[in-house]
Amino acid sequence: MITALSGDTSRLRATADFVKEQDTATLLPLLLPGLDGPELRSLVERCTFSHAALLVFPPDKAALDAALADCGLVADAPPRPSVVVRERLAVRHKRSVAELDVGILRPAVQCLDGTRRTVEVFALTVPPGSDLDTVAVHERERQHEAHVAFEVYAPDPLVLRGLCAAFGRYGATPDGGGYNPHENSTVFYFTAPAEAKAGYRRVELYAPGDHRDVLVAHLDEHRRRHPAEALLRLLTGAWTTQALAAFAQLEVADAMHEERAVGVAELARDVGAFAPNLATLLRYLTMVGVVSEDRDGFRLTDTGGLLRADAEGSMRPLALMYGGPFYESFAGLGHTVRTGQVAFEQRFGENHFDHFARDPELAELFDRSMAAGSRMFDPLPAHPVLTAASEGATVVDIAGGNGELLGRILSAYPRLQGVLLERPHTVETARRRLGAAGHTARCTFRAGDFADVPAGGDVYILSRVLHDWDDDRCREILRHCARAMSDSADLLVVERVLPTDGSASLATAWDLHMMCNVGGRERCADHYARLFDDAGLTLVGRARLPLDGNVLHVRRTGPANIQSKLDTSVELALEGVVGGPCLGPTETNRHPRAADIR
Repeated sequence: MITALSGDTSRLRATADFVKEQDTATLLPLLLPGLDGPELRSLVERCTFSHAALLVFPPDKAALDAALADCGLVADAPPRPSVVVRERLAVRHKRSVAELDVGILRPAVQCLDGTRRTVEVFALTVPPGSDLDTVAVHERERQHEAHVAFEVYAPDPLVLRGLCAAFGRYGATPDGGGYNPHENSTVFYFTAPAEAKAGYRRVELYAPGDHRDVLVAHLDEHRRRHPAEALLRLLTGAWTTQALAAFAQLEVADAMHEERAVGVAELARDVGAFAPNLATLLRYLTMVGVVSEDRDGFRLTDTGGLLRADAEGSMRPLALMYGGPFYESFAGLGHTVRTGQVAFEQRFGENHFDHFARDPELAELFDRSMAAGSRMFDPLPAHPVLTAASEGATVVDIAGGNGELLGRILSAYPRLQGVLLERPHTVETARRRLGAAGHTARCTFRAGDFADVPAGGDVYILSRVLHDWDDDRCREILRHCARAMSDSADLLVVERVLPTDGSASLATAWDLHMMCNVGGRERCADHYARLFDDAGLTLVGRARLPLDGNVLHVRRTGPANIQSKLDTSVELALEGVVGGPCLGPTETNRHPRAADIR
């Protein structure tokens, strides 16, 4: 062990010397041959050489401190748990994450150019006699984790995507990455081209903050280079759905403490689970980012926190719904594709709205699931149509569900009045919800179907309704709206809109879901425009919402509104804000139907 540790010391010293001697403008062209001129200057403006990294294997903390001191390196903070390296080691050596005690230290180095950089030290503790000796021998020989890193200035999605693309143009290929919740940082790994002259082939872009939205595309590109692994990950997607559903069913998130990690034995006792099997579930959920693990046990990540029943915007009902009835019906997707029939109806013998209505517990879960996608509504009250509405104007929410969206609008604008149209039992749920928010005096509740859309409104809303239906039924619904609307009234239609450029979108996934489970569909913007036109309406604007949602601004067709269409940009004033409730039948094709589960 003494010999092995002295080998680590020499590697530490060599890494520190490398960091002292390099600078950003010199190192980048060594790693990316051909990089020069304006593009090199652009990269130097957006990122800086921050550290070189290596993995060492001390028997204990004292030995690690001694090795650092021998190299003149002093860590100014205790080691933090690794996430990315620990998971990479677990996969590479087929080990449990829990048995790999990997910490991160970053002792500073004074460089020749006057800057201060760091040596990033990953330390895997290998006690004497441990069977981890084989891991240490392999890793010292292969140097998988040795890399150089560049920290990104003021990272945002555009900058990160641009840097990744620039690395790719000069021969670097994606090589994994991850998000470390302990440091709130995201790393993007690359393999430098074979002709790189820096002595390192592995390169890291380090971005402070949570940038997993950009990381997804980077990891997808990495997997595309390993097609068998990519396909295997796709094939096991159902396991993730069921793991999340089991986690929600057992209420594990609610039993976890926000302030400290919780051990498996304590969690198993609290939720009534078999501890070894719960540990297996939690390790899987660690891999997909729902929980994190350290030596003290497991913690919820921000993603996992959304599965707490009491979390704001809790998505626990979605986990139960997607892992329950919809999981069962998706087994019939092939039947739907082959025959055109709805798989849910084949599985349960009736459409899903009627099926839920017959089961009070399922109906309640469905109603709570609808509220789980409420983040889509966050920017909607700022829509110009609503901000410009005059004192006493009336907003009519058609198929308004439990009143989530209408309640947000009435809270934002005390000057407005509301009307909510829904099926009878859902109207009562909405009445209680809006009453608790203090809106009852300004809101009228109507039980009915689409034929009962009231006249006299100033703003009408159809949120997540049209995708439940085929084109003929959509035209009928829209004609009811057009008849009720005056020439000065506005209609806001909230839907996910299919992209026309093949880009990834939740709308594409929901198109499959609607086909399989509801018999509906998602549509592109031009398709919606044709439906509006057939009903005597005109699309005059479109703005993005969270969760890949869109709000389509529609008015009655007429000379004034045709001119409005010519004068109004298709993209409205919610630029930069990037993604509802519902109606469900008691009689097929009569009563308003509920929107999909988000």
